[in-house]
Order: sequence, then structure tokens, then C-alpha cells
Amino acid sequence: MGLPTQGNDKNSTTSRWMGGSLTNWIAMITMKLTLLLIVAYFFHCEGAVITSSEEQPAINNRPIIGILSQEQSFYLQGKYPKENYTSYIAASYVKAIEASGARVVPILIGKNREYYRDLMSKINGVLFPGGATYFNQSNGYADAGQHIYEIAQEFNEADDYFPIFGTCLGFELLIILASGRREKENRIQCNSSLSRPLNFTNDFRDSKMFKNAPQDLVDLLAYYDITVNAHQFCIVDENLKNFNLNKDWRVTSYSNDDKGVQFIATIENKRYPFYGVQFHPEKNSFEWKQSKNYPHSSDAVRANRYFMDFFLNECRKSSHTFRNVDEENEYLIYNYEPKFTGKIGSQYEQCYFFEPRRHRHCTV
Repeated sequence: MGLPTQGNDKNSTTSRWMGGSLTNWIAMITMKLTLLLIVAYFFHCEGAVITSSEEQPAINNRPIIGILSQEQSFYLQGKYPKENYTSYIAASYVKAIEASGARVVPILIGKNREYYRDLMSKINGVLFPGGATYFNQSNGYADAGQHIYEIAQEFNEADDYFPIFGTCLGFELLIILASGRREKENRIQCNSSLSRPLNFTNDFRDSKMFKNAPQDLVDLLAYYDITVNAHQFCIVDENLKNFNLNKDWRVTSYSNDDKGVQFIATIENKRYPFYGVQFHPEKNSFEWKQSKNYPHSSDAVRANRYFMDFFLNECRKSSHTFRNVDEENEYLIYNYEPKFTGKIGSQYEQCYFFEPRRHRHCTV
């Protein structure tokens, strides 16, 4: 067989060049079209600066969560008069976070805004716990919560994913902060001391919180009295309507108080990864005061476990870290020792206490 002629070599080279150019041209056009579609999407979508939960990968397998402390209760203050602690956190919240696979950093009240911003830049989410304190006290739970809420908004606006989860009092605080703190608080009085089921909204499956919830757990929550309620205030539909909060907040379930008043039981923000539940999912597993009659069945524990698991999965989407292990260790709650408060009559089995003021005389 003879060698190919020079003419055949030229034709072969031209064919390869045209094929390569065509491939490159198609790739270039495809890339440009893709970029145009992305730009068009972001200009078209309202609030596109906020990255949705579905678009954020769970990238952090070592999440650290901040739990906001609150003013010392009058009851516990009377039990520790010499120490005169500034604030506390019920240990059940710490255990609930740890059971879902994270560590905890206590967030102290009465600090300046830079304290909260610096700490939030190192942790992966914040839990607003329940309790019994007022929102009109200076340098307390509500002031600290407002700093955290506003800084978390700034983070998320900058595409820095940062979740908040509010339980009971913390849920109410989220809505009051969203509506603006004022002398007349945007909540109503309730009388709720019983465990109740959740009455889910028709579109609850469209929510981030319940989109992927297993159906058997949803059935348990919907048909059995397993969500622990212990609150004197609550949020109702009218509270959302009064301040046009329906635009940014999605109600996903309701419950009824002891007198039949329907209150919002679960809610989430449509723009930010902020979530709230009016009940106490931590109590089923970790609070044991006999007179409270909390449901401790395996189904109750398993169903309520879902909420902290969901929150922790959201927090895994945050990439914040401490500078090094030494700094991390300095902040962790392991530096504090919980006290067995259940044996002195508290509703909490254990509590962490912070910043004792032994040389200050109590005037209250």
C-alpha cells in the first residue's frame, strides 16, 4: 500500500481543524448561554441574594452551635444567692444539640454587638431556648437576641449561610424581632401546659422543615399528644397579619392551648434559614420532673428528635470555624459544670450557670 499523497494529508488536516473548531465553537456558545441564563435568573428572582437551603450542601461535619443564655430565674436565684449568677442555660438544650451531632458554645447576655458578631463568625448556628424572662429588660435575652438576629440577617444577605432555631420563648422572640420590638409586644397570652398534636397546614410539605420528614414521624406528630407545651404566651395568625409577616414567614402547623385557642406551633422564614417551634422537643428526652408528665415513649422521643436533627443539618451548611483548636476549646461549654437542679425543685434536671457576681448585692 502506497503512502498518502501530500494532497490527502492537507485534506485530512483541514478536516481535523474544522471538526476541532466546530467543537470549540459549540462549547463556547454553550458556556455563554449558561452564563446568560444564570444572570437572567438572579436578576429575575426577588431576594435572589439569599441562597436557598436546597442549594447549600451539608459541608461541615464538625458543627458548633451557640445557645443563648438568659437572665437567672427568680427561683434559681433564690437557690444560689451567694453566687448571684448573671444567666443560665438548661442542660437539656445542650444535650439535645449534642445528641444530633454537634458541640455547644454558650452565648452570654449583656455583651456589646461586636462580641456577638465575633462569636457568630466562628460558630455555625444559634439556638434561642425557651424559658421565662421578659423581653423589655436591658442587656438581657431579648437585647442579645436582637443583635444575633440582625447579624444573622447580614450574614445570609452576604450569602453566608447561618441558621437560627427558636424554641418556645425563643420562637416568640423571633416573631417579635421580625415585627419590631415595642412596648406592646406582638404576641397574646395563652394557657398551655399539656402535650398536644400538630395540626399541619395543607402545604406543610412545601416547607424546608418538613419537606423531607419521614411520613411515619409526621403521623406521630399529627395524631398523638407528644409535643410538650409549657408557655403563657403564643403567636397567632393575627400577630402575623398585623405586621405583614406572612410575606416572609410560612406557618406549617398549629396546636390548641388548654382553653382551645389555636396558636402557631411551627414556622419558618421564607428568605433566611430561621425556624421556630412553640413546643419543647428537648424535654421528651432530657427533662424528667414527674409532676410535668412529659411524654417519654420511644415514639415521642423519636418524633421530637427530628427537629434538632433538622436544625443541625442546616447548621452543617455553615463553614464558620474557630482559628484553631485552642481557641475552640476556650469557648466550648465543657469549661462549665452543670448543677443538678432537679433535686432542689427546678423544672430542669440540670443547668449551666454563668458569670457569678458574688460581690454584688441583689436588690430585687
